[in-house]
Parts: sequence; C-alpha cells; structure tokens
Amino acid sequence: MMTKKTISASRASLILFLCQMITALEVPLDPILLKELSQPPTITQQSPKDYIVDPRENIVIQCEAKGKPPPSFSWTRNGTHFDIDKDARVTVKPNSGTLVINIMNGGKAEAYEGVYQCTARNERGAAISNNIVIRPSRSPLWTKEKVEPKYVREGDPLVLHCSPPVGLPPPIIFWMDNSFQRLPQNERVSQGLNGDLYFSNVKPEDTREDYICYARFNHTQTIQQKQPISVKVFSMDSLNETISANLSDTDFYGAKPLTERRPTLLTPVGSTSNKVELRGNVLLLECIAEGLPTPVIRWIKEGGELPINRTFFENFKKTLKIIEVSEADSGKYKCVARNLLGSTHHTITVTVKAAPYWITAPRNLVLSPGEDGTLICRANGNPKPNISWLTNGVPIAIAPEDPSRKVDGDTIIFSDVQERSSAVYQCNASNEYGYLLANAFVNVLAEPPRILTPANKLYQIIANNPALLDCAFFGSPVPEIEWFKGVKGSILHGDLYVFHDNGTLEIPVAQKDSTGTYTCVARNKLGKVQNEVHLEVKDPTMIIKQPEYKIIQKGGQVSFECTIKHDRTLMPTITWLKDNGELPVDERFIIHKDSLAIMNVTDKDDGTYTCVANTTLDSVSASAILTVVDRPDPPFDLELTDQLERSIQLSWIPGYDNNSPITNFVIEYEDGMREPGVWHYQTEVHGTQTTVQLKLSPYVNYSFRVIAVNEIGRSQPSEASEQYLTKAAKPDENPSGVQGIGSEPDNLVIIWEPLKGFQSNGPGLQYKVSWRQKDVGDEWTSVIVANVSKYIVSGTPTFVPYEIKVQALNDLGYAPEPAEVIGHSGEDLPMVAPGNVQVHIVNSTLAKVHWDPVPLKTVRGHLQGYRIYYWKVQSLSKRRRRHVEKKILTFSGNKTHGMLPGLEPYSSYKLNVRVVNGKGEGPASPDKLFKTPEGVPSSPSFLKISNPTLDSLTLEWGPPTHPNGVLIAYTIKFQPINSTHELGPLIEIRIPANETSLILSNLNYSTRYKFYFYAQTSVGSGSQITEEAVTIMDEGKLAMASRQVDIATQGWFIGLMCAVALLILILLIVCFIRRNKGGKYPVKEKEDAHADPEIQPMKEDDGTFGEYSDAEDHKPLKKGSRTPSDRTVKKEDSDDSLVDYGEGVNGQFNEDGSFIGQYSGKKEKEPAEGNESSEAPSPVNAMNSFV
Repeated sequence: MMTKKTISASRASLILFLCQMITALEVPLDPILLKELSQPPTITQQSPKDYIVDPRENIVIQCEAKGKPPPSFSWTRNGTHFDIDKDARVTVKPNSGTLVINIMNGGKAEAYEGVYQCTARNERGAAISNNIVIRPSRSPLWTKEKVEPKYVREGDPLVLHCSPPVGLPPPIIFWMDNSFQRLPQNERVSQGLNGDLYFSNVKPEDTREDYICYARFNHTQTIQQKQPISVKVFSMDSLNETISANLSDTDFYGAKPLTERRPTLLTPVGSTSNKVELRGNVLLLECIAEGLPTPVIRWIKEGGELPINRTFFENFKKTLKIIEVSEADSGKYKCVARNLLGSTHHTITVTVKAAPYWITAPRNLVLSPGEDGTLICRANGNPKPNISWLTNGVPIAIAPEDPSRKVDGDTIIFSDVQERSSAVYQCNASNEYGYLLANAFVNVLAEPPRILTPANKLYQIIANNPALLDCAFFGSPVPEIEWFKGVKGSILHGDLYVFHDNGTLEIPVAQKDSTGTYTCVARNKLGKVQNEVHLEVKDPTMIIKQPEYKIIQKGGQVSFECTIKHDRTLMPTITWLKDNGELPVDERFIIHKDSLAIMNVTDKDDGTYTCVANTTLDSVSASAILTVVDRPDPPFDLELTDQLERSIQLSWIPGYDNNSPITNFVIEYEDGMREPGVWHYQTEVHGTQTTVQLKLSPYVNYSFRVIAVNEIGRSQPSEASEQYLTKAAKPDENPSGVQGIGSEPDNLVIIWEPLKGFQSNGPGLQYKVSWRQKDVGDEWTSVIVANVSKYIVSGTPTFVPYEIKVQALNDLGYAPEPAEVIGHSGEDLPMVAPGNVQVHIVNSTLAKVHWDPVPLKTVRGHLQGYRIYYWKVQSLSKRRRRHVEKKILTFSGNKTHGMLPGLEPYSSYKLNVRVVNGKGEGPASPDKLFKTPEGVPSSPSFLKISNPTLDSLTLEWGPPTHPNGVLIAYTIKFQPINSTHELGPLIEIRIPANETSLILSNLNYSTRYKFYFYAQTSVGSGSQITEEAVTIMDEGKLAMASRQVDIATQGWFIGLMCAVALLILILLIVCFIRRNKGGKYPVKEKEDAHADPEIQPMKEDDGTFGEYSDAEDHKPLKKGSRTPSDRTVKKEDSDDSLVDYGEGVNGQFNEDGSFIGQYSGKKEKEPAEGNESSEAPSPVNAMNSFV
C-alpha cells in the first residue's frame, strides 16, 4: 500500500528535517526499534535546581527518565540515601521517579528542606538529576514598632523607610494610602529599589497621615502592610512658631531657611560604589538625588556607549536598566544629578561575573564493538569553571576501571569499545556562582542495518523544487547508504544529486523526467537491506491571469479575474481573501469559477484582495488592491473667528476624502434676513486650506456652509455655521445701468438697475433721481423714490440732451456721489427727405446710388441711417409691366451712397431714399428711374428630341426664361458616343433666334448623340442645356433577325422569353425611378473628359469667360426629355444674389460699393413675366433611351 507525502520546497524545512534525522540516528526514535534495542537511562524531566515550594501544598519533586530496560529510581537527601519506605508521607508516582510529599494533613514543609538528587538506573548504566534545593516560601509579618510622625520643613528632602521583613522569595514593595490607591510618583517623589520612598524636596501638599508601605509575597499570594506613617510639612513661618512648643532639635529635618540648593545624592552614598551582576541577568543601577529645584538624572558609561536596544530608563531616569548583560557590559557607570545651582555625580563600577554556561555539552554515543569515539564537555564562566566527570553517578576516579576509556580534561576518549563499555557519563562544570550537570550515555551495540522508512512510500512534488527521498536507517556499525533509480538502474552519483549523512537523497531541482522508482540500499559488516520509494513530479500551479488594481466609485460593481493553470492530476481549489482574512459574509460578494465580483461596492470593501490557488502540493497567490472612491464626506466643526464689521474668518475640519483627494472647498452663505433657506456662492479655496477670510456686507444675517469637491463630485453641504449679523451702514454703491431715453417726443424716461439684496447695506433703501437739461445752465431737479427702477419726466422738448444721475440712500445716509450720464428726451419722425439722388450703373446686375445728407436738426432723433426703396418696373425685352415688388436696403450711420445688388439685366427700375431715426422713417425723396443694360441669357427653357429615324432626329426647344436682352441666335453642338462611351467629333450649327425646332439629317443609324444647346444676346452666350438621343437600327438587320425563329416556336423558349421580358421591364422601371431621383449615369467620367471645350459661359458682370461646369453632369443621360425648370440642369437668369452683398433688411454697403446695407422682404406682388412651362419626363422617351 503506497503512502503519500508532500515534500516542501523550503530550504529551512530541509535543514530542520536533516537535523531531526541526525538526532534519530544517534537516539533511534522508531517505536519498534526502541522495543528491541537496549539503551542506558536518560533523564527527561526534573524539578528546577532552586525549588521554592508553597508550604500550604504537597511538595512534588519531579524525576522522569527513559531507557531499555526501563530504569529504576532512587533518591539522596543532603548527600545521603533517602529511604522513601520509612516515611509514610513520601510516595513515588508509578512508573516514575517523581516524589510526592504529603504535608497537607499535618505535615510541615520546613521538615523537608534540603538538597535532593534522583538516580535512574538500568543494566546499561545510571543517570542522575541536578541537585534540587527544596525551600518553603516565607511571608513573615512586620515586627511591631512605634512609627513617629515626620515633621519636615518645606523644601527639605525626606526618606520614608519601608524595611520589609525578609521573605522567600523577596517581596514586591509598593506604597499606597488608606483607600488602597497608589501614591503618585514623579521626578520629585519616587520609590527606590530597596522599597524606601524618597522626596527630593517636600511641598505642603505632601502632608498626609497615611503613607503605607505594602509587601506582596507572590508565592503565597499574601500582602503584608507596615504601620501608616504621618508626614507634616511646615512652611518656615509656621515652623518658627511651633518649634519650641512641640519639637526637639532632632525631631525635624533641617534647620536652614527655605532656599534653593544644589543636588546631593540620597542613594547611593558617597561618590563611588561597586556592583556585581551575573551574565544573562538584568543589571539595575540607581541614583536618587535631593535638591531644590528637583534635580534631573543623566547616565553615561565611561569610555564607552550604553548598549543599544538593551538599555532602558525607569523611575523617571533614576534607574538604569540593562537586560541580558554580558562581560562586555562591565565598566564604570556614572549618574549625574543636576539642577540650576549645580550638579553632583556617583560612579558605580560594574563587574559582570558568569555562572558556568555550555560551549559544548556532551552528547550520547551509539557505537558498535571495536569502534572509537569521544565525549566532549566544554563550558565557560567567570571565573572559569572546573570540569569533573562521573560515570553512572560515581566520580570517575573511584569508578570501576575500563581499559577502553581515557579521561583528558574535558574529553573522554574511547577506543576499541566492547559491549561492557556501555555506561552513562556525567559532566559537572562548576564555579562559585553555580554549576552545570549533563548526562551522556555510551551505548555499544552490534546491529545489522535496518531501514526505518516505510516501503513503497510515495513522494509527490512540484517541478523545479527540491525532492527529498527518505532512507531513515539504523545499524551498528553505521551502515553505508547507496541509491539506485529504476529496477536495473546503476548507482546514483554526480552533481544532480545530494547524498545526506542521514540517508536522505536530495534532487535539488526535480524535473518531470525525475519521476520514477528509487531504491535505497543500507549495508554494514553485519548485513544488507534495501527499500523502494516512488517519486512523482507534477506541473506547478500558475495564475495565468492575475487580478488587477481597480479604482471603483462607491455603488458601482467590480470584478477581479483569477485564471489558473495546473497539473491535470491535481484538483485545485481557489480561495479569495480580503486583507489576508476571509471574505465578508455578504451576498454582494459573488465567487465565480475564475473571478470574484463585488456588487454595489461600499467604502468598507476597500482593501487588498488575494486569489489563492491551492493543491495538495503547492499554493500560489496573486493580489490586487481595490480602492473605493466617492464624493468626499461633508466638512464639519465650522467655526467663526476674528469677527469684524466687514470680514470674518471661517475654519472647518475636512471630512474623509474617500480615497480621492479634495481639490477645493466651496463656501456658500445664507442671508437669514432676506432669503432664509436660499444659499449663494461666496468663494472657493484650494483643497489644502481649512481656513478662509471672508469679506462681508453690512446689514446681513450671515450663515455659512462648506462643500468639499474632488474628482468624483461634490460632498453634501456641511452643517450651517452659527449666524453672524453685520451692522447696518450707508450704501457703498449706486445703481448701475442708468439711462435716459424718451418713449414719447415730450418725455424723458430715466431707468436704472436697482441694488440687489444686501447691497442696500441697511433698512429703508431709496433712490434720489436727479436731471437737468445739458448746456443750458438749469439747476438739478430731484425726486426720491423707492421700490421702483424707472422714473418718467414729462413735458420735455423733443430730443434734447439731459444730464442724469441716480443716488442710493438708506436710513443711515447716502451712497457716494454718483456719476453723471447723458440721456435724450423722446424722438419724433424726421422732417425732410434726402436730396440730389443719383444712380450710377456698375453692370447689368449692380448699381451705385448717391444722395445728399439731411441736416441733423431735421432728423429729430438718433440718426440710424438711410433707407433705399427700389423696385422693378418692367423687363425691357418683354415690354410687359408686372406688380411692384419693392425691396429695401438700409445703410447705417451718416452714409451718402450705397450699392444695389441683384438687379435683373435689361430692366427698368425706380428707387427713392429716406432718412431713419429711432422713431421711424422720414419722407421719401422723389422716385428716380434707371435702366440696367443687357446681359447673357439663361439656358433655354427646354430641349426636346423626338422622331428618331435611321439618320435623323427632330429637336424642339423653348426660349430662355430670362433672355436678359435681345436674343440674336441659338447654337446647337452635338457629337456621337461609341460603344465604349468615347465621344466623337463635335459639330456646331447656328440657328436664328426666331426658330423653335430643327431636323438633323445625315446621322448614323443606331448611334447615340450628345447635344449642347444655348442662346445668345449681343453680350454673349448663355447657359447651356444638354440632352442625349439614339437613332434607330437598320431594318434589313431587323428582318434577318426575324427569320431566325425556328426555335422560337418551342413552348419552353416562349416561357423563357416572357420571364426575360418581365425581368427587363422591372429593371427599366427601377432605372427610370433612379433617373428621376438624380441617379448617376455610368459613363459620367468619360463624358466629363469629353465635355465641349468651346462652350464657356460669360460672367454677367464683366463679360469675361468663367470656368465651365456642365449642369447635366449629375443627371442620367436620356432621350426625348428636357430638363424641367426646377431641376439643376437649368440655370437661373442671374448668378448675383442680395445675400452676396448684405443681410436682407439689415444688409449694408461700404463706400466702395461692398454690401453693408439692409434688404427687406417687403414686396408688392404682381404676375411673373414669361412662361415657365414644365413637362413631366416621358416614360416612353425613357424606354427609347435604352433601345
């Protein structure tokens, strides 16, 4: 049956393991082996050397031992045999050497005081215990004494002696009063190491009658008390009055007057002393001084430093404590007591002695017959200890002779031992401060090899860790160990393995190929034995996706991932920890297979989350920190300080920032007098500030609150501060926004922005409104009003300037003198029209107008500008009048000219000019007639191509909607398009202006043509219109095709043709719909490349040729259709627009003719000129275009 065992990878565990195995080799611990092997006795438990017992309980003196055969026990008392059987009160525990002395039934512990020693013996030798000194504890009472009161003068020193009874062990001393309260101690009053109470100087408050010294005896759990001591402290004056009546010269301390004095030492006495302490103990040095004022104690070590980490100061630095003293701590220690008047010192010479301590304690020896060995016993101490040997409890000098041993000081040398050489040896190292006693046996055995490790033991480890394969063995002589791998493997050796003395085979870095069966062979001269163990090397567990650091806002949710990879034969478990402890029991924590989710995160969820993946062989972990952030907690403890009339200081304590630093604090205020419950912004400060100086206004009942802000948001407001009412004062400021404007020709309306809230600075807010006509020397006229922001002055002249001012006042007085502003009384309509209106024609669509300005006095208001009304009377080319459609342009300021854009060429216009003020328009100037010259025409209204034959097409067209002059001709250009969409040569035909149709002959049959068509005036060519059409096919070829119908008589072919025809019809309908929606012709790019280079429209304003753009480029090519007037193919009559020059009614022109005037949409409607016929695209024509 295989046994599983996990091997740790820790080297520390390896060392511990090997040490245990070495010990097991010397003293085998295997139970079966112990039953079979003889072994000398070994003391396993004993009482302490100095054993103080409670006299009220039974005395138990321990002595336990082991050995084979089991040992027997005997005792000595004070060096002689202690016959247990003769004392009925003494018994021995069964299978033990422990003594039990019954004193609870009338016995006395004092009768059993003495030095006891236990001996454990069997056939292989005898072991002995330490000398155990038994002493009962003692807690004697204080001897009765009469305690006299202590009378002491203020400022003098005082020592209250305790002198406790001598106990065993010594008692613990403390001072208390009658109420069992410890007396307070300080630098002036303190307790010494001897238990006395020292006063460096007394004060009147030291007077009391219950200074009581207590001695606590811990062993017996009793407390003894001294008689109370009475202390009375007198001042110098009262002392002089009572000294003769009550006291003798020796009954009080000191006779000098109360004066300050330099320190003197109360303890120790003199300037030097000596102290001896044992190594390893605690060194306590004490200096207590008296003086006035109270001295301060300082400690130094002459010629060295006080040991770091082992030095402590107690009892207000009066006691120097050094723990674990060693010989290096010997030397001179000086205490210095100092006050304002001087100092004193005391030097203590410390000598550190040492009871014996082990350097090398003897160890048990297991030898086989004929072998050699040594027992070594080395100890040190101060003075150097004496080494003595015993064998089986008897001094070796008088013990039976053994030729195999030789004593050489602290060493016993064994050579060629035999079984009779087995014995227990004792080493005793002693000096005047103590002794050490150690037992070590020599056990001579002849035993064949034994392997103690179970057979077929299974070891499982993780790859890349050390593997330790046990081969615990025993044999005498010590067997040799060899290791093999596999059934027929060779002996293992080399750098890949480490062979330990206890038989363990170590593979420092085990790999997967280290898996297998290993055989351990143990052999000595008495025999040979072997054992097999099995090793399995597993893949390590790894976390391939670790949890990551997360910052989450409170109330959100977060997820930590933890994906692991592991050996397929191991079953891992994943555990989640928070801050190295278990996860909270909370349904918000949801553990999935590879993740941990936390819902509705709270601030308590902040911390470190660890994913731990455990198998039976290894454990891996990965951690991530979760930081929960939130808006800050509100500030608290608002406090108002430095309260002045116009300022106050506000301070607060920030709330917790919830892991997002506070960036700033917002301070708000409430006016409890005017707007209770309404909070206003006051100021804000940086997040590191907690105090701010606030400016205040008079007559406001202030409360403040603070809001903390971080990256997450704003905190809740703090609790409101206490209220602070500022004193009332005169207004600091006057109303703003003062204006004077007239609403009627005979009034002046004075308006202002009233003061708000606490700007009044006090009760009874009013306004003093003053005015006078400018530059006429009038006195100020004033009225005082309240609760208004407007005052109307009636009966004023029309549009004259006034000086105006508005001053605030309240019950405490007036605000500072206000600034004066200039206003005007009401306006009236202008009286005269502009004169000398002249028009200059710039081009066919633009004219410049000049006029003379009106006198400013006739404007009777603020001059806002001039307004031009203009309208088209008729088109000169059509000689028909139309309804007047007036347009308006306004030119701001005192302008004398302006530009009229967007005029129609070859038309007759009228205009007039009016002046404008804030009230309205003045009278119009006489109408001025002007005409615009000819321009280029718009595109023909339509182009229709019909009646296609083999070699001809019929073209029909409509005249341009806007001829913009007298038409002199039409021009048609056309060119063929071949099957690859390439354009052929361009042909041009000029047509008289009175023609509306044309038949083109001598065309190629079954050919597509593209046509370009435009009109001309004397100024130039207009915009073109384009179309495409196709001539029909040759009839002879059609007849040839009709004869090939023999297959067409078949039914399946007829059905197929019907399906094809239906499909073509559907495609034609789709194409027709797409064309009417602006679909793109597939050969557009090639057409663009072959656009007619000769057709370049002229710019209407200067007669130069502009860049040509084919308006048909974005239309599908079609036959027999014209471009509707509302499509992009047709160009309007004028490219100029009022938008290019101005902003409608508010458009304007500069003096150079650029548009700055105002265009008005005000129109008087009349029937439009010309016929803008529209013909819907024909589906038949659309079908023909695909023939």
